[in-house]
Amino acid sequence: MKKAKQKYYVVWVGHEPGIYTDWDTCKQQVAGFAGAKYKSFESESAAQTAFKEPPPTYNGRKGTKRTSTTALPDNPPDYHHDTVLPLPPEVSASAIAVDAACSGNPGKMEYRGVDLATGEEIFHYGPVFGTNNVGEFLAIVHGLALLKQQQSDKTIYSDSRNAMLWVKNRKCKTTLQRNSRTDKLFQLIERAEHWLAYNTINTPIVKWKTELWGEIPADFGRK
Repeated sequence: MKKAKQKYYVVWVGHEPGIYTDWDTCKQQVAGFAGAKYKSFESESAAQTAFKEPPPTYNGRKGTKRTSTTALPDNPPDYHHDTVLPLPPEVSASAIAVDAACSGNPGKMEYRGVDLATGEEIFHYGPVFGTNNVGEFLAIVHGLALLKQQQSDKTIYSDSRNAMLWVKNRKCKTTLQRNSRTDKLFQLIERAEHWLAYNTINTPIVKWKTELWGEIPADFGRK
């Protein structure tokens, strides 16, 4: 296999602006940071020069105008020509990745979906009081409904086995108690379960292998 070229990542706006030499460290600085600005360069000298200048008006891929604030570096590897993201070879770019984040468990929960071809955040919900597992479940169902509406054959990637099992069984098996604080969440759960009960699922739902591929591109970067 062709050895990947060394790249240098400039982060102008992020958790810790600077120049980074690997994808994982760069992602930590921009993931979940609204309005993050970053770009990859082929040489250290080019990166150092760029870092001294104001950030460009686009993110990531050369010549590609971007208005999204999705914090995912645009750095397509040599073996993927159908995506702006550094995806592993075995991951399809014709897909969306979903994930949830929760400040406390239960706590303020939100979820989102990211298109793996463009890196764009295509849906986002929250925060609402809930749990991470429920958020992962709702994110998958949201993705399923969206893809069906668009008549798309894209795959959904999720890193939650529990949520995938709940979707397979068409039932959210949360132990969270329903009360005035969680009523809004349970209304969402009921809507999701109703959708699952009355719709055939043809969309592939694939487990994202975090231990092999790193954090899922929809990750909020709050671990």
